Amino acid sequence: MTPSDIETIELLPAAPEPKQLFVLLHDAGGTAADMLDLGQLLGGAFPAAVVLLPEGLVGPHADAAGAAAAGLDDAAAMAARVDVLAAFLRAQQARFGISEQGSALAGFGAGASLALALTDAHDGLVGRLLGFGGGYQFWPAKAPALTTLHLFHGQLDPVIPVQRTRADYEHIMSLGADATLDVADSLGHELHPALMDQAVTRLQTCVPLRLWKDAQ
Repeated sequence: MTPSDIETIELLPAAPEPKQLFVLLHDAGGTAADMLDLGQLLGGAFPAAVVLLPEGLVGPHADAAGAAAAGLDDAAAMAARVDVLAAFLRAQQARFGISEQGSALAGFGAGASLALALTDAHDGLVGRLLGFGGGYQFWPAKAPALTTLHLFHGQLDPVIPVQRTRADYEHIMSLGADATLDVADSLGHELHPALMDQAVTRLQTCVPLRLWKDAQ
C-alpha cells in the first residue's frame, strides 16, 4: 500500500496556508467516518488546520480479543503498517507544506496503538500524539524526545483495560517521556466528547517539555 492508495476523508481549512496537520486513525473494525466528530472538533479549535481521516491503516480486525492485542497480528505486521503510516504522513506534510512539529497524530483503539508504534519508530515525525483507548503492542526501549504523548482512556474500558494504559504511561514516564494521561471514570471503550474536549485542552494548554528545556 502506498499513500496514494489510501482512501481519505479530508477536512480542509479556508485559510490559504495551513498551519497544522492532524491525521486521525480509526479503531480496528471501524471506518474513517468514526473519527469525524473528533476531526470536526479539531478543525473548529484550529481553523488553520488540515484534518485527514485515512481508511484502513490499522488492518482488518473486528473481534474484541484482537483489539485487546492492539488490533494487529505481530511485530512484522505492526512494522509494515508503521512504514505505510510514516510514508502517508511525510507525503501529506510535503503536500500541504506543514512541518513535522506542526503535525499531530490521533488514534482510537487499534489506531492509537499504531500511532504509538509510529512515535516509537519515528521520533519527531509528529509533534503531538493523541491516543484514545489504546496501548503499546511492544513497550519502547526509550521515550520519544521530539513527540509529546497525550493518552486518554475510559476507566471501564472492557477492550483494553485501563490498567494496561496506566502501565504504559508509567513505563514511558520512567524513560523520561513528555506525556500526560487522562482517565474518565464512567466511560468504556468509546471516543467520548469528554475525552475529545480534554484532548483539545491538552493541545491548547500544554507546552511541550522540550520547549521549556530549550528556553532554559
